[in-house]
Amino acid sequence: MLKATLRITGAAAYAAVPSISPEAGRELPRTTTEIGYDGEDAVITITASDTSAMRAALNSYLECIRIIEDIDNLTRVRS
Repeated sequence: MLKATLRITGAAAYAAVPSISPEAGRELPRTTTEIGYDGEDAVITITASDTSAMRAALNSYLECIRIIEDIDNLTRVRS
């Protein structure tokens, strides 16, 4: 089994957990995901049975995180 932990800090951390939770609830083949807070940080822990499954899960979550950061940046500029 492979395990990866993504830690999100700063303002995006508070938006990450509710935004990514539906993704974490979705079944990805050969992976399990846990998401929550560690103090002020959002933490995503991915466990996968093989490298292909891990790569797919990491790509999926990293894309979600990128979108959250883009939206946070856009709303900060307009405020």
